[in-house]
Amino acid sequence: MAGERVERRLAAVLAADVAGHGRLMGADVEGTLARLKEIRKTLVNTTIAAHRGRIVKTTTDGMLVEFGSLVDAVSCAVGVQREMAENNAGVPQTRRIEFRIGVHVGEIIIDENDIFGDCVNTAVRLQGIAEPGGVCLSDDAYRQVRGKVDIACDDLGPQALKNIAELMRAWRVKLGGESSAGAQAASPAGQGPALALPDKPSIAVLPFQNLSADPEQDYFADGLVEDIITALSRFKSLFVIARNSSFTYKGRAVDIRQVGRELGVRYVLEGSVQKAGSRLRITGQLIDASTGFHLWVERFEGALEEVFELQDKVASSVAGIIDPLLLDAEIKLAADRPTADMSAYNLYLRALPHIRAWAREPIAEAIVLLEQAIERDPQYGPALASLALCHSQNFLSGWGEGAAVESERGRVLARRAREAAPDDPMTVTSAAGALLNLGEDPNLLKRWVDGALARNPSHAFGWLWSGWIRTVSGEPDLAIEHFEMSLRLDPRTMRRAFHLTGMGICHFFQPRFDKAAAVLEASFLELPTYTLTLWFLASCYAQMGRLSEAREFAARHAIGPGGPWLVIGQMFTNPEHRELVLSGLRLATGERA
Repeated sequence: MAGERVERRLAAVLAADVAGHGRLMGADVEGTLARLKEIRKTLVNTTIAAHRGRIVKTTTDGMLVEFGSLVDAVSCAVGVQREMAENNAGVPQTRRIEFRIGVHVGEIIIDENDIFGDCVNTAVRLQGIAEPGGVCLSDDAYRQVRGKVDIACDDLGPQALKNIAELMRAWRVKLGGESSAGAQAASPAGQGPALALPDKPSIAVLPFQNLSADPEQDYFADGLVEDIITALSRFKSLFVIARNSSFTYKGRAVDIRQVGRELGVRYVLEGSVQKAGSRLRITGQLIDASTGFHLWVERFEGALEEVFELQDKVASSVAGIIDPLLLDAEIKLAADRPTADMSAYNLYLRALPHIRAWAREPIAEAIVLLEQAIERDPQYGPALASLALCHSQNFLSGWGEGAAVESERGRVLARRAREAAPDDPMTVTSAAGALLNLGEDPNLLKRWVDGALARNPSHAFGWLWSGWIRTVSGEPDLAIEHFEMSLRLDPRTMRRAFHLTGMGICHFFQPRFDKAAAVLEASFLELPTYTLTLWFLASCYAQMGRLSEAREFAARHAIGPGGPWLVIGQMFTNPEHRELVLSGLRLATGERA
């Protein structure tokens, strides 16, 4: 009713679910329900009541609880998990009921007996990244409860939570002096969705632990691992998981066997990096993910300026264990040095997190760092290509110093990058992506990316850009294959919406409107602000005859007559494809042809 006052209040929200609920139910429906009911009655509900919590609602596999005190909420979460650990002692792994819990604090909206709002959504998303038997806190919750509850926490760093626009820092509560992931280390086989193994040796390289005294050196450890991934990816005989998926495990104590199932790989490489003064020590261990057996452990030490030689030694040893046919000589031929200037290298590594944020201010910060790197090493291909991508993003988004300036800078830098490092797949692919954003001929860019993928078939980012180039050039079936290959190499990517939108556009062009709408709607749920998704979804609804829905959707997302969507006429080379989407948008916006 108009004028009705919405009730709001500050609260701490606890969200919990049962890890592996589907697996448990599939094995024993009646037994699982009976055990879960008993646990809730005798353990969970009494603990909540003891901490003055209110159970807002329950489902078959979870619950939502409101607390007036954050201290009570966190104490309750820790109490439940510790009691559950005792309760599970002696229970076979396949029958254990384990909860995942997320806690956040903020303003909630009350509607009768239910609660809503960003605070609730955040708690649920934090629960989603918690480990079985673990508790995950938001940064706000951690800062307010620190020193008030007798717990220790691990910093998980910024996390991309589903349907939450900004990265959120999260913390994992340690239970019983060990990481809350202790139960995860012994989690039963089949808990997560398993991917089929490729038909060639497959590997994921997990983030290395930073053992240096300075926590700010995390960026160095992360960059070193990225270079090892790149070095391994150059071998056609290996299937190498992309950095984005590997790094979703950063800061987590995980079961290597589960990692193998979730990423669909046979081998996992993990290790540590310690930088002290001018010396560097890298320790690596290769594990068979199907058995958990350690195949190889070795330590590499040397002067800091020898970092690239040390990386090569790690890559060489791992590749030699996995595939005896790979020779050290082949590795040395493939392993190009990106730069001999460690200062430029550090600047490049520091820029990468800003680039991946794809927002105005971070892009501006990345440009400053990359310009400094290039000033030190004008032939540093990865830095040149990354800078070109930054300027192309400014061009597309209307940021920076104007379209003409940003376009010219992006084009010049992209070509400089390719000239500087013509055999480096990351450099060539990033340069091609920048030029595609700037309207370059896709036929030229196809040759660039095809050459890069021939040198590095495990380059997920290259397959993503190849998919978009094929989409723009009017090859939808091939584009879908390339998007799918990118997702297979990077199954936990945070860029999933960009793959889905590309595939949805390809189905639209076929035309398979029902399939296109389903895929575009899935992308919209992942990233509601992606302009191409909005434009094509509105057009798709119109072409399906769902005109009222198309017009309502267009109006809700400010897609009006004569709007920015007209740029589509310059984006796609196939005239029939252009007309198909434009005619749908004219119908959706009510614009006359």
